[in-house]
Amino acid sequence: MTQQSTEPRTTAEDAGDGSRQPAGRSWLDRYFHISDRGSTLARETRGGITTFMAMCYILLLNPVILGSVQDVQKHGLDHSALVTATALGAAVCTLLMGFIGKVPLALAAGLNVSAALTTQVVPHMTWPQAMGMCVMYGVVICLLVVTGLREMVMNAIPLALKHAITMGIGMFVALLGLVKAGFVGKGAGGPVTLGSDLSGHLVGWPVLFFCITLLLIFMLQARKVPGAILIGIVVGSALAIGATKLGGLTAKDWGGAPPTLDGNAVSMPDFGLFGHVEFGGWGSIGALSVTMIVFTLVLAGFFDAMATIIGVGTEAKLADDKGRMPGLSKALFVDGAGGAIGGLTGSSGQTVFIESASGVGEGARTGLSSVITGLLFAACLFFTPVTQLVPAQVAAAALVVIGSMMMSVAGHVDWSDRATSIPVFLTVALMPFTYQITTGVGAGVIAYTAIKAAQGKWREIGAFMWVLTGIFLVYFSLHPIEQWLGVR
Repeated sequence: MTQQSTEPRTTAEDAGDGSRQPAGRSWLDRYFHISDRGSTLARETRGGITTFMAMCYILLLNPVILGSVQDVQKHGLDHSALVTATALGAAVCTLLMGFIGKVPLALAAGLNVSAALTTQVVPHMTWPQAMGMCVMYGVVICLLVVTGLREMVMNAIPLALKHAITMGIGMFVALLGLVKAGFVGKGAGGPVTLGSDLSGHLVGWPVLFFCITLLLIFMLQARKVPGAILIGIVVGSALAIGATKLGGLTAKDWGGAPPTLDGNAVSMPDFGLFGHVEFGGWGSIGALSVTMIVFTLVLAGFFDAMATIIGVGTEAKLADDKGRMPGLSKALFVDGAGGAIGGLTGSSGQTVFIESASGVGEGARTGLSSVITGLLFAACLFFTPVTQLVPAQVAAAALVVIGSMMMSVAGHVDWSDRATSIPVFLTVALMPFTYQITTGVGAGVIAYTAIKAAQGKWREIGAFMWVLTGIFLVYFSLHPIEQWLGVR
């Protein structure tokens, strides 16, 4: 018999997961379960700031992507309005994830969605209609969450594949950081090469600051210094600003805006794109083309976010021994709603960002860190010029560090079992090699099902894995299917 505590309890709070918490803690601690998850207010704040610094580049990059093309009526999007829309979408969705999902995940305009809009959607319709597509795919994903299908899919994936997704995202994040820093680039005689100018050598000051920041973070981590990633980013940014001021570095040296704050730090927001959404009027491309576009956006939003949530949740130690997370359905719903919110704000569909892992690396475990990140994005509605103080190359160092940390789950994989190791290998390898998270997930799912079927272990596969396999077979065959149906 266990001894019962004789200490009186006057009140108790529901933790949201069925447990009861003793009173006496602050409302902030009780609401976000900070102590329950082994975190502190300082860690959550530090994690939220770090995540923002790692992903604030989206305020510069997304307007460039969306503003680079004109729609079918030769209309473009205003740059200042795009910056406001990007900041607004990220702020609203990240705050919702913090307060409702209560997990350390930040959202912003998905670059895969933005790229799909500019290459596959806008050439055939107007920008308001394209944003309507974002609203439609967001609603579809929310319906999948409400019906429980999305969480069932995530829980149906075998634990080994979940570990593979974590490692694959780690490799993808590391490569993403190396590319953003200009440490590697497209090669002349091969897929990639050292440096971004095809020379096979590291060139330029920005790469130097990336290397300094990366080594500094690694050294601080080795000495178990709290806040290693944030300290590294701050020091790296300070060195970059100092070199720009004293060394006379220009935009040409940085390949873009240098890390300086010239002129007024305050800028008023431009809400000119808010609410510019249109449904219908797709007669020129047909209902079948619209269906295929929505299907493509749903697949990208569904599985990229699923993989990211699994990866970051595992790294944050929020997943149980079967890879399942508490409060998963709420997080998935907010992520799905991000598609619709992004369309309404005019910034394209919002999705969970893998850069959230940088905040987790700083100790973030709760939604409070997401609230901090969301508030910083909200502040950028008025202080957008301040975001230029953190060079993208310096922030990219955090991605490489997080990539190395996410590889630690490799020890949980039974590499001697070929039925496990082959799907894991394909998942891990194809994410960075193809530069697409969804491709790695799909390859791993198909390989797992095929190998288990070849072994005669049909029951181990599970119904949802068979469904996923069918979906990914359609995904990989989408181009010939569209040609066969006459869509292309």
